[in-house]
Amino acid sequence: MRKEEEEVGSSCKNNNVKGNEDDTSNQLSTSRLLALLASKDRDFLLSPTGNQVKISELEDKVVGLYFSANWYRPCRNFTPLLATVYEQLKDQGVGFEIIFVSSDEDVDAFNSYHACMPWYAIQFSDLETKKALNRRFNVEGIPCLIILQPNNNEDETLHDGVDIIYRFGAQSFPFTKARLEELEKEVRDKHESQTITNLLINHDRYYLLGHPSPKQVPIASLVGKTIGLYFSAQWCLPGLKFTPKLISIYQKIKQMLMEEREIDRNFEIVLVSSDRDHESFDSYFETMPWLALPFGDSTIKNLTKYFDVQGIPSLVIIGPDGKTLTKHGRNLINLYQEKAYPFTEAQLELLEKQMDEEAKSLPEFEFHEGHHHQLTLVSQSTGGGPFICCDCDEQGSGWAYQCIECGYEVHPKCVRAVNRGLTG
Repeated sequence: MRKEEEEVGSSCKNNNVKGNEDDTSNQLSTSRLLALLASKDRDFLLSPTGNQVKISELEDKVVGLYFSANWYRPCRNFTPLLATVYEQLKDQGVGFEIIFVSSDEDVDAFNSYHACMPWYAIQFSDLETKKALNRRFNVEGIPCLIILQPNNNEDETLHDGVDIIYRFGAQSFPFTKARLEELEKEVRDKHESQTITNLLINHDRYYLLGHPSPKQVPIASLVGKTIGLYFSAQWCLPGLKFTPKLISIYQKIKQMLMEEREIDRNFEIVLVSSDRDHESFDSYFETMPWLALPFGDSTIKNLTKYFDVQGIPSLVIIGPDGKTLTKHGRNLINLYQEKAYPFTEAQLELLEKQMDEEAKSLPEFEFHEGHHHQLTLVSQSTGGGPFICCDCDEQGSGWAYQCIECGYEVHPKCVRAVNRGLTG
């Protein structure tokens, strides 16, 4: 009996210690949030209706710091998605909160933007706290979502919350590295078991739209082909500019395969449309010689999320085995035209070597009629990297002519040389 009492006493003593540890942890968590979010004369946040909410109410919650501004379109595009995820998590009753850190230009813009958000904000007039947060988390661009854990663990702070929300949405909660590793594994598993049929089939729809519409083409007929999934829309100006180029390249590839009698190889493109109405979809698809998913099909959203498409136009290339070859098909088309086919690593390595050889004969400096400064030939290793050509507005990478003074950059093939010497 005495021994049992001692064991019970020992157990109770350990629980008390654990309780003290939890209290200390909560105090540290609250103290950290106060240090980050409060000022010397303010210990509250603003609700969307303008009410004051004590920072201490965030204790034990996962907190997202949302750096954003209403004048920047990418912020306005991301905010509704973030609000949807926020509401989903709130409906689940989990401990999650967001605080808006504004980069708006005036208080009226701040008020109208915050009124569209279901979360808290640091008041617009507190410039010092907002500047301190930007410095503390090294915020270099917006939108930016920094996610803090309630355990005061700096190692668990996530700086890529925007990308995480785009990729995984509410599934990301509680936004720990362990949870993200689980989600990444799920993605890897899906990609390993990926086929063209399980990508495109939806419930009882086993077909795609062909021409003349509404011709139905069985998805099974795509098995064994190289497939381009073309994410685009009629309202997208870059898409309207790229589509004619893609049509030309598509036809050249089909002609090349026909002339070479490559019966074991084939190429097809499928439009994955984000048009806003059926009429726009119909008129846009009518200009294209390939296939399409039906307008408004739920597979469109699934594919956009699955391939993490954050901007259009985008061209994802699927190999004959149903696995993803590249998500950068648009860039490869711009760089290599029809030579990019079949988009395999071996083909791209060959083309890259050819481009490097051709670059050896290019002049080191050029004057382009579209720019008044001298341009310098650069490679990816000397400052080229991915870029948007200032002449054709299309993507590029590798070799480019770049203005060292102002960053103007063009494809070598886009340069219209002007003989002005090497100065001026």
